[in-house]
Amino acid sequence: MPTVPGSSWGRWPRHAHAQCVPVSDRFRAPDFADGAPCLPWGNGRSYGDSCQNADGRLLLTQGLDRFIAFDLDTGVLECEAGVQLADIIDLVLPKGWFVPVTPGTRFVTVGGAIANDVHGKNHHRAGSFGHHVTGFELLRSDGSTRWCTADGQHAAWFAATIGGLGLTGLIRRARLQLRRVPGAWLTGQSHRFGNLAEFFALSRESDRDYEYTVSWLDCTARGDALGRGVFMRGNHAPIEGRVPRERALRVPVTPPVSLINRLSLQAFNRLYYARPSARCDAATWHYRPFFYPLDSVLEWNRIYGPRGFFQYQCVVPPEPAQDALTGMIDAIARSGSGSFLAVLKMFGERPSAGLLSFPRPGATLALDFPNQGEDTLRLLERLDEITRAAGGAVYPAKDARMSAASFQQYFPRWREFGAFVDPRFSSSFWRRVTEPVSCKES
Repeated sequence: MPTVPGSSWGRWPRHAHAQCVPVSDRFRAPDFADGAPCLPWGNGRSYGDSCQNADGRLLLTQGLDRFIAFDLDTGVLECEAGVQLADIIDLVLPKGWFVPVTPGTRFVTVGGAIANDVHGKNHHRAGSFGHHVTGFELLRSDGSTRWCTADGQHAAWFAATIGGLGLTGLIRRARLQLRRVPGAWLTGQSHRFGNLAEFFALSRESDRDYEYTVSWLDCTARGDALGRGVFMRGNHAPIEGRVPRERALRVPVTPPVSLINRLSLQAFNRLYYARPSARCDAATWHYRPFFYPLDSVLEWNRIYGPRGFFQYQCVVPPEPAQDALTGMIDAIARSGSGSFLAVLKMFGERPSAGLLSFPRPGATLALDFPNQGEDTLRLLERLDEITRAAGGAVYPAKDARMSAASFQQYFPRWREFGAFVDPRFSSSFWRRVTEPVSCKES
């Protein structure tokens, strides 16, 4: 179920939009008579303001929901940009295929997955989503269309649009290369690790033999337990099993205050780390709880209360990663803030396909923080300081507050990308991070 256009998945910031325009296969070009800039809007699963366009127009792409072609032998799928990954999986998994890369929710559209160049637990093997897009049709505001591919037609436009945050035009349809799988199950292992050094050792050990690796991190632990967590690794497996019935819960209302606080975080993290299944040498998972643990709780973003929350995801290069992450985790633990599901994993060496793509070699950490105003913003700026000093970057799809100076350091090709931005397209995020940088900021 999509969020209401006007708020992101983090429920902050909230913006009023001049108009929300439904888009279908008959859509040709937006009307710019009032001068309001446009931004494509898929299913609203970006966390900050990259899917917001204050006082502008949102192009709602849920109507672009048709499958166009699927080759059962090769796994090449063509569909419209509003199709969700959940729809693709429902169609192709019974036929022995799966999406090649998936983020932590299947309720994202193909257009959104391209625009944010999403990544998953198999980045060290498969790279990001853009590596598996063989082409897409891009509609510009002047009514022109172009079919873009990585190494053929309009290759420069392909590179700009992959990870391009919806700013180069409207993606109407795309062609994807899926990956063959033996079924809906995965097998692997789950291991506790006591510190970051053990995490890095497990990552190095696992990359060769496991397609999917990811870790949960206890962001409340301090002292000798700082950096502890649970490491999971798995592969698709030919298991015959009864598919578990999906019983989705729903958070029915927004509580008056955030349910995430120091006491609830500490209690959950201690129990989650100590649970028996955190140590299993022969684990079996259905794909849904393995890839999408939060999809079983609809509208879970409400638990953070009316002020919403910030998600922070960064990546830091391999060499300074352990020291940088130690500093971050210590700052988070001292703050008393943090996340139930703090995620830590390693990105592989494969260069990203897009000019503004976030994934790059190194360690990536993602957490949610209840919005506690200035205290939270100061903590996030401290994490930014560590990320900048390490030569890392913050993920635009998860951001609602990074400075222009930070963005321009994280993504040094932003000016090159700017030449491909449709003159009638914009976003609250883009306007915020491309404002002139003062001497004080730089």
